Amino acid sequence: MKNPITELVDSIEKKKYSEVIEFKSESDEHAMIELLSQIKDPEIPVLNIVELGILRKAEFIQSVWQITITPTYIGCPAMGLIEMQIKQLLDQYNFNYKIITVISPSWTTNWMTEPAKQKLKQYGIAPPLVQKRIQGLFENPGVVPCPQCNSEHTVLISEFASTACKALYKCKECLEPFDYFKCH
Repeated sequence: MKNPITELVDSIEKKKYSEVIEFKSESDEHAMIELLSQIKDPEIPVLNIVELGILRKAEFIQSVWQITITPTYIGCPAMGLIEMQIKQLLDQYNFNYKIITVISPSWTTNWMTEPAKQKLKQYGIAPPLVQKRIQGLFENPGVVPCPQCNSEHTVLISEFASTACKALYKCKECLEPFDYFKCH
């Protein structure tokens, strides 16, 4: 029996990105960003790395694509997989590239696009709420509406949910548990 991680890596290695992106020139940054938008976040597959804000820059410098990414959290386990997917995609196009991971400035939910936040809700994850104050480390974010029924009668179950960037809530109306994508 194969290790589940090995199976996942094997499936990624076999994956071919089907959308063909036309580059107007070798250094077409818009086309590169469009190409990289095919890469989905492995923990939230309805979002790609562009709309999530993980992809910070794609620059063509001295005949090399410099792809800058930022983890949503230091030590985010998805980043290794995301980097592997970027390499696979760029190798498929025979690009000369360098992937740069930066941790400063730290990723923030402000880098997420508004359509990404709507996709989160449709996927069943409460999107990050705009806060009017700076939260303490373990301070409750206030009312987190249920992404299923929109009820504001919810309760925090755990500061950490399926991933470190989410908290676990339960709706008191529909009784469904749900993840909340924490602001940071």
